[in-house]
Amino acid sequence: METQSCLRIIVTGLAATFPFGGVFWDYLQYVLGFIQLGHDVMYLEDTGKWCYHPELQTFVESGAHNASYLARELSQLSPQLNDRWFFRDATGACWGCSWEKVVDFCRSADLFVHISGSCNMRDEYFAPARVAFIDSDPLYTQAPVPDYLAGRTSDEIQLKSMQMLLKHDRFFTFAENIANSDCRVPRQLFDWMPTRQPIVIDQFARPEFQVDPSVRRRVLTTVMSWEPREHGPTVEGVTYTGKSGEFPRFVDLPARVALPLEIAISGRPPREALVAAGWRLIDGYLVSRDPWLYRHYLANSFAEWSVAKNAYVRSRSGWFSCRSACYLALGVPAVVQDTGFACVLPTGEGILKFSTIEEAVSAIEAIVANPQRHARAARDIVNEYFDSNKVLQRLLIQAA
Repeated sequence: METQSCLRIIVTGLAATFPFGGVFWDYLQYVLGFIQLGHDVMYLEDTGKWCYHPELQTFVESGAHNASYLARELSQLSPQLNDRWFFRDATGACWGCSWEKVVDFCRSADLFVHISGSCNMRDEYFAPARVAFIDSDPLYTQAPVPDYLAGRTSDEIQLKSMQMLLKHDRFFTFAENIANSDCRVPRQLFDWMPTRQPIVIDQFARPEFQVDPSVRRRVLTTVMSWEPREHGPTVEGVTYTGKSGEFPRFVDLPARVALPLEIAISGRPPREALVAAGWRLIDGYLVSRDPWLYRHYLANSFAEWSVAKNAYVRSRSGWFSCRSACYLALGVPAVVQDTGFACVLPTGEGILKFSTIEEAVSAIEAIVANPQRHARAARDIVNEYFDSNKVLQRLLIQAA
């Protein structure tokens, strides 16, 4: 696969299936980043799953409402995407370009980028010269490997998932600490290559976001979901959980810092207990119903404060949040729970990591003391480590 010439690339995603601003940026920055590198790109969404309908707050079989959302937001992102997307819902109904065009594109494509297990991998999707898998959910993706190798996989869905994954040619992961001895993410069977979220700089470095931190709301924010039904992966007898397994350790933080802490939250958190402890809770959909409102909410924050999933933290995965990368790109520093990402990313300015509530307090105090320095550092980190030109060029070289 040539990496210098114009390549034909398919990128999968969940931007219509889960029509939230953060999800949109997670996947579409790959698409826009490849376009800006001069490649011919198609966005493909074919999950086989029901779509979430935010107004109804439930999953629906028809994707008509979600397809309208996707078409509208893609046209705002780039006119080049008006005829370069395809979406199929759980009923088989399709929107965007024709299925025949998708099949032809796949047959001549150089690379198929399958992100987060988001795609129902039909035979046609294995036609490109290379098929790459990007694991944005480390430990969850690798958890079945030990049982699979030992012949203990009894769940048919899990078995088929492993067999599907093995059909890919290249394997990338957000577990950037995976090569180090303290990382508990299973390394067997797959040759995992670390990567990270690409950030399309010009989408965040606009004049309206280049403001002095002193004029922003003096509130620390984050956008998160509370996962009451998520049991988490079990790896070699150890069961891991999500964010709800970490958050209680920091529930008293609002009483110990000078700035308010606000969470745009979805799911079913223990609202009364959190509010009683001083947390500001707002409806997550109010700030993420489209990519542009979501971006504005992040940009108008003094800093981000967030925990990570217990699985990322306890496994020492080195995972770093796509959302936090967007905060940084807007010049908003991130105070985030340590997962081992310091093995590849600078910390102390711009990114401030914590493992204890005392460390979280100290990090917030440091930003309050010198917000301009941390805002500059945040942008510098994105330019050096997350710029889509650099991240995606490296990915193409490794995928060749």
